[in-house]
Amino acid sequence: MMANNEVTLANVAGHFRLEGEVSSIKAYGDGHINRTYLVTTDRKRYILQKMNTNVFPDTENLMRNIELVTSYLHSKGKETLDIVRTDDGATYYADATGAWRIYAFIEHTISYNMVPDAEVFRDAGAAFGDFQNELASFDASQLKETVAHFHDTPSRFLDFKAALAQDREGRVSGCREEIRFFVDQADWYPKITDGLSNGSIPLRVTHNDTKLNNILMDATTHKARAIIDLDTIMPGSMLYDFGDSIRFGASTALEDERDLDKVHFSTELFKAYARGFLGEVKPSITDGELRLMPESAIIMTLECGMRFLADYLSGDTYFATSYPEHNLVRCRTQIKLVREMERKLEDSHRIIDEVMKELG
Repeated sequence: MMANNEVTLANVAGHFRLEGEVSSIKAYGDGHINRTYLVTTDRKRYILQKMNTNVFPDTENLMRNIELVTSYLHSKGKETLDIVRTDDGATYYADATGAWRIYAFIEHTISYNMVPDAEVFRDAGAAFGDFQNELASFDASQLKETVAHFHDTPSRFLDFKAALAQDREGRVSGCREEIRFFVDQADWYPKITDGLSNGSIPLRVTHNDTKLNNILMDATTHKARAIIDLDTIMPGSMLYDFGDSIRFGASTALEDERDLDKVHFSTELFKAYARGFLGEVKPSITDGELRLMPESAIIMTLECGMRFLADYLSGDTYFATSYPEHNLVRCRTQIKLVREMERKLEDSHRIIDEVMKELG
């Protein structure tokens, strides 16, 4: 006899156009936001997800964004997520248990939670650069903002100050040094949003969550095959994607490393990623974007760090945590990275100049 959860999952899967008979549905992956399951039939494998409608309340436009972008990429011959339709042709199914979607499983792939070497990170840069390049001619205005102010760093700072003022869990007194750090960095926050507002930075289709583990690499060649986790596909700046990639991938440690002596900003990894990324976007990147590439890494790291700290102050309601100080630990790794990024800012600008000269 199946447990209640298994019955629910089997019933949900039954509303989609799957090939073959379902033989198993098992929890899969380690994502923080959606609940993910691997569905196996006698013919194929699929990814079933229960979408987090608290984080992404606008399910209709979220799936519309994904459908528009994946259809466009498919039309250009790119490997990407393949949405499995429901019996009535919809992109997702909703009932009393939640909102559900299914993608075809992309076989013979792997992903990394941390950069294993510079070559893999260069390939990651090329993958996200190619993603940007392929979508450069896509009309970003077709997409809806499904999470308001997602990478609007000044808005995130206001959220942070609201969490600080409320001090819902009484945690402010234990992290005053971290709080002071983000308050003192406020001059950084509007640099990208101001550029979008005044037109010096173009509006583009952006992934907005460019962690290394959102690239599926071929299990044999280790070359990038597909960009996944498209929930945050929205109009934005190329700098969001570049900066967040550096934040995550040019660190020598995981973002929840307790030992800060292990956390460093690697200019070697920065250069590797820049080579891959710029090699793809060179035909379309603007001078305004180029000038802010090193700064974008600082801004995205500051934004992520203050989000971790705001969530800690608010009782850990957004990011999944494994222990009470988990978000505070994450915040501290971001602070350490920002400090090193600031010290090495001139080096980073020199690297961008060198890479552009190499590319000709």
